Parts: sequence; structure tokens; C-alpha cells
Amino acid sequence: MKIAILDDYQDVVRHLDSIAILAGHEVKIFTSSARGSGQLAIRLASFDALVLIRERTALSKVLLQKLPRLQLISQTGKVSTHVDVEAATALNIAIAEGSGDPTAPAELTWALIMAAARRIPQYVHNLQQGLWQTVSSQANFNGLGIALKGRTLGVWGYGKIGRMVAGYGKAFGMRVMIWGRDASRAQALKDGYLVADTKEQFFSEADVLSLHLRLNEATRAIVTGEDLALMKPTAIFVNTSRAELVATDALLPALQRGRPGFAALDVFESEPLKPDSPLLKMDNVIASPHLGYVEKDGYELYFSTALQNVADFANGTPKNILNPSVLASKGAR
Repeated sequence: MKIAILDDYQDVVRHLDSIAILAGHEVKIFTSSARGSGQLAIRLASFDALVLIRERTALSKVLLQKLPRLQLISQTGKVSTHVDVEAATALNIAIAEGSGDPTAPAELTWALIMAAARRIPQYVHNLQQGLWQTVSSQANFNGLGIALKGRTLGVWGYGKIGRMVAGYGKAFGMRVMIWGRDASRAQALKDGYLVADTKEQFFSEADVLSLHLRLNEATRAIVTGEDLALMKPTAIFVNTSRAELVATDALLPALQRGRPGFAALDVFESEPLKPDSPLLKMDNVIASPHLGYVEKDGYELYFSTALQNVADFANGTPKNILNPSVLASKGAR
């Protein structure tokens, strides 16, 4: 098969142990992104299979219709809204889903929480400019960091990642409070955590509030400007899940108004984030370039499954197919 691996920004996939799975196939790894269905169609028209690194490239109906040779989309991790599953199925394109592990995103979340609480990136940057123990040249932001012990950690979403983050908070002596679906709150109570009575209480009491929700139509824009306005001027809003969980144009003005007072972000509505983004110019924001899953062990896990899915499909033994009706259609030919 002729296979394309997309959006390998750091040119690391060819160095993974798992790349050997595709030995014998023609593999092209793209280290730069293309934007727009026209450019992508030209780039991808000759390939039989695409391997996606999470949601870095969106495969719309318009694009898929321009890829007549495409037989398989192999997803690292789980498919989200970036792939038009209905269109792919109608076009007889199989979609294989991969596996993941919550460790890397949970650890990244905690690293951002620690960094934001103690203002570490700001201190480090200003030290490089010759400024000792200075957070900001703006007096209202040039304050002390905070310790986490005894403060309230709000975790919205009690899945695999949320549970790990809650556990970290407990280990640091924080008061951990959970919000989410009824089943999530019930499980959190069984696990010994506090559960907010209302969303208003959750937002108003949290000193650190971290989102751990999957993006779907029910959760898109689930965090509103009104929610953010309830947060303390000293609170830290953390998002390592999906930017689209927050209503468009809600976070920036909330931070400018000072509720919440700080943000630690790993995800953005448009990625890569443009250098002129206002978020990158704010002393009360730390931003990382979507690193939640970007680490060695995680990549090996993601790609070992995604590339094996390609190899199995090519060998006529497809596994982990999201739309199995496509296989029946192919077999009927």
C-alpha cells in the first residue's frame, strides 16, 4: 500500500520502533501541514491509506470526495469530530481506531498546574532578561505564586485522565471537587472526593479548575462566559482537553476582565497557534503547543496500534474498524 503519515511536526515518527511495522510498504511522512481541501487533495490524492496524528488534519466530506484511491484512515487514538465518518462510510473508506493512555496528558496537566501556580515560566523568562524574582512588568500581575496544598482543585470530567489528575491533587493535599455527569459524580463520591452541588458552586469555589471532557456536540461550548465570570480573580483555568469545550470568544475577555485571573492552556481552536495570538502576549497566561500526548512512550503506543491497523488491513485481516459496514461492502465486490 501507499501510505501517508500526516503532520509529523517534529519529524520523529521515522525514528520510532513501531515504524518497522510498515516495512515493505511505500510510506511518505509529511512534516509540514497543508490547509484547505484543495491543497490537501493535491497532496493526498495518490495514497491508499492515511495515518492521522490525532486531530491535526480534518478530513471533511469535500476533501474525502477528492481522494478516489483512499481505502483506509488509521487514527492514532480515537476518532473525534475532525473526520466525517458518515462521508467516509458512504465513500467506502474504512476507519481504524487506535488506543491511548491517560498518563501523558494527565502528567502534562499537572505540570501546567504547577507552572501556573508558581508562575514558573514568567519567572524563568524574566530571569533571562536580567530581572530577579519578577513575574511581570505590570504591577497587577507581579505578585507571588501560590502553593497548592489546602486549595480547591476542580476537575470537570471524571474519566481516565480526570481521575489521575484528581489523584495528583489529593497527593498534594488539595481539596478535590468533581463536576460532570451523574455517573461521574456518583463514582467520585465512592472514591472519596467532594462533588459540587451545582455548576455555579464548582466554578466559584475552585482555585484551580481543569477540564477533562471529550469533545462532542453535547460538550461543545459547554463552558460559557457566564461560567468563567464566576471564578475567583486568583483562580487558574486549565484546559488540556479541547479548546472548543469553551464558547468561542469567551476565554480571552474573561481573562482580560480578571475572572479567572490566570489560565494554563495546551489546546487552541486553530492549531498551530499563530505567533500574534493575544494569549501569547498576556502575563496571566501560560501556553504550551498541544503537548498532552506528545511524548516518547505515548507516541510508541499510539503508532504501534495505528500502524498495525494499516498492516492488518493490507493483509486482509482488518481490526479495530469503526465503520465495519465498509468491510462488508468491500467483500461483496
